[in-house]
Amino acid sequence: MKKEYQNKMSDAFSLKDKVAIITGGNAGLGYDMSCALAEAGCHIILTSRIPGKLNDSIKKIKDKYNVDTLALTMDQCFPEQVKEMAKQAKEWKGHIDVLINNAGGGSGASESNFFKRSPEDIKNLITANLIGAIFCCQEVGRVMAEQGYGKIINIGSIAGIVGRDRSMYKKNNKMEQPVDYAASKAGIIGMTKDLAAFMAPYGVNVNCISPGGFDKGELPEGFVKSYSDATALGRMGRLGSDIKGAALFLASPASDYITGHNLIVDGGFTIWK
Repeated sequence: MKKEYQNKMSDAFSLKDKVAIITGGNAGLGYDMSCALAEAGCHIILTSRIPGKLNDSIKKIKDKYNVDTLALTMDQCFPEQVKEMAKQAKEWKGHIDVLINNAGGGSGASESNFFKRSPEDIKNLITANLIGAIFCCQEVGRVMAEQGYGKIINIGSIAGIVGRDRSMYKKNNKMEQPVDYAASKAGIIGMTKDLAAFMAPYGVNVNCISPGGFDKGELPEGFVKSYSDATALGRMGRLGSDIKGAALFLASPASDYITGHNLIVDGGFTIWK
């Protein structure tokens, strides 16, 4: 059950003995968000399409933060797998308090130019990024509605908010994000708002985080500079730090009066023109 906090602000950010599912939480932003919640005392469930892929991440979180962890295999493109994941997650501790819909992807290794992009790649990306997230919201949201509480955090992107200047990609020989990626992330943001309205009577908060570009160490140096120059704070996002506060805030009681919100974590990229 939800607990009112009236004394210490630290209580507002506590997730002690809560249970969170982070889809695609093996690495990158998903792993960072998992660590942020675990540090606040939350038990962590990570999902991946590939059995065994989560073993190292699960062990690291368990050992470092002294919380319980569970790895579940799921491809969210298949509703029957999502349903089974939600069932196993609930059976683990008897409740699910937080869902972070992080699984999905960008352009990958396929052709990203809009005029050359294949219908198959377009359908697969939108299914993975948008439809799969909806499946997760539906099945885990059903559990939360029965409980009468929960926090759903969908991961959008600044690509769903503004059009991209592709010249910085081209001059730095960087594969651009496809138009259908932007469509899927705009869908996540819109879905979040309407789902928040639907879930509010059940006591469930639904919000979104839209990250900007994060430097994961694989980007061309020129692209990092071009992107940083186009960002108000003068840099790309940093793994290990910049996404954690946003995730903890929206997962914790500190955000109990916030729903249907899209929290943009982009260093001011979208406001600096």
